[in-house]
Amino acid sequence: MTGVGRWFRFAGGVAGLLIVAALGGYVWAWSSTDESTFARAVIWRESDVGDQHRFPARQIPAGARTSPVRPGSEADLVLNGEGNRLDGFLSETDTLAFLVLHDDRLVYERYFDGATRASLQTSFSAAKSFVSTLVGIAIDEGLIESVEDPVTDYLPELAARDPRFRQITLRHLLTMSSGIRYREAGFPSLGDDTYTYYGVDLRDLALNRVRIEGPPGIGWQYNNYHPLLLGLVLERATGTSVSGYMATRLWQPLGAEAAATWNLDSERSGFEKMESGLNARPVDYARFGQLFLHNGEWNGRRIVSENWVRAATGAEPTAESAYYHGYRYFWWLDVNRPGRFYAFGKYGQYIYVAPDADAVLVRFGRDWGVGTVTWLATFRDLADQLKRRR
Repeated sequence: MTGVGRWFRFAGGVAGLLIVAALGGYVWAWSSTDESTFARAVIWRESDVGDQHRFPARQIPAGARTSPVRPGSEADLVLNGEGNRLDGFLSETDTLAFLVLHDDRLVYERYFDGATRASLQTSFSAAKSFVSTLVGIAIDEGLIESVEDPVTDYLPELAARDPRFRQITLRHLLTMSSGIRYREAGFPSLGDDTYTYYGVDLRDLALNRVRIEGPPGIGWQYNNYHPLLLGLVLERATGTSVSGYMATRLWQPLGAEAAATWNLDSERSGFEKMESGLNARPVDYARFGQLFLHNGEWNGRRIVSENWVRAATGAEPTAESAYYHGYRYFWWLDVNRPGRFYAFGKYGQYIYVAPDADAVLVRFGRDWGVGTVTWLATFRDLADQLKRRR
């Protein structure tokens, strides 16, 4: 055999070994998605709306009685005042569900790309607004004393690891101003965003991975460790799972139409993905928006205090505006339409509340939408139309 032949034979052998190793690694990752954060990042790659079926989930049962969302005369809504039809726009922008409630009536309801009224749509970070609400309810019940409580009152392990955690209050967590380090990184490196999304033991992650970078209350940084820590606080303060507490204190009193689910980090750990992973019917997301439109009451029942709603949505000016004036307790503020606010998740999941127009608009989608869709501008335009008709 010539020297060239031996070289090709050697190169072929090396290539074969590499292929076998790669296939072996892929098979390992595929079989380890309930046990390994890295395996999930390799196999599942970028997040998408199908993740609600990949992660395990816990059911949030609805109650025996459904609160009515009464239909109204269908609103003739156009875009940008130019007569462009809303249906066509939505069908071309990766939208799965779009609902409009005005004057407590459902005046527009459309589903696209195979979705139906019964389809559960995943929230991504819109779930954070539900987490905030559960904290408010727990405070109303006296299970949590105040947003001024140090997080270490509930999670003393943090102080044992770093005494500076005693300076971080629940308010700092709710306003994204804790000073906890948070770094995002793209595949294949694992940043804090990867760990908090794909982590298989989020309790351990929150208690042992978080690091303090600076003093609390100084600056604003969006940080997915915050809802994890608040989820742990809720578990310990209420003595039940976050989903269990939500079922009896929010979902059933709200009169939800159907059971929701909340994705878990893993079957073994069984902790809700607090930063995302709530899955529900769009009409039930609309009920949640109506609850906040009516300052914490729904169908004559007080579910969360008006004081909490005002503090959480910016109706009551507070010192948190020094951190970021467009954010409160896991709710975003529409700074171009003062008084309006919204829950927001990746790929354009929105619950937009416009009290001045007595309107709630809900959009859930597979993706952001083609082109340069600006959903907030769309919501403002539609809510302004409804306001003029009052």
